[in-house]
Amino acid sequence: MKYFAWIFGGVLVLVLIVAGLERLAAERIEVVELHALDESGEVVVTRLWIADYEGKQYLRVGADGSGWFARLQANPLVKLTRKGETRSFMALPDPTRSAAVNAVMQEKYSWGDTFIAALVGSREGSIPIELQPIEE
Repeated sequence: MKYFAWIFGGVLVLVLIVAGLERLAAERIEVVELHALDESGEVVVTRLWIADYEGKQYLRVGADGSGWFARLQANPLVKLTRKGETRSFMALPDPTRSAAVNAVMQEKYSWGDTFIAALVGSREGSIPIELQPIEE
């Protein structure tokens, strides 16, 4: 029973360390807030990384997708809060920019990007989402 407690305690400490590193990696550089509508019309806010490439802004989703990406596919008209300013955009996937956006994200987020990629698998097949501004 004593060994079980040690093993359980060790696993718990390891999980807490990984969770703490993930949080640190995810939040230490710029994070934006994506405001997208769900299927019931409610706004869902998701915190994401952003990259600037060739004068355009890009988000990135993994090859296996996510809830926020499904919302974008259903309704690509979104709002994004960046540096305290909220603007409207049309969010359009652009798989042709995957390698370039991955490189920009790696440069910007450094070890955080590498760490999160190790947790989720890899950046292989990730999809950049170009944010095209909409004048209001």
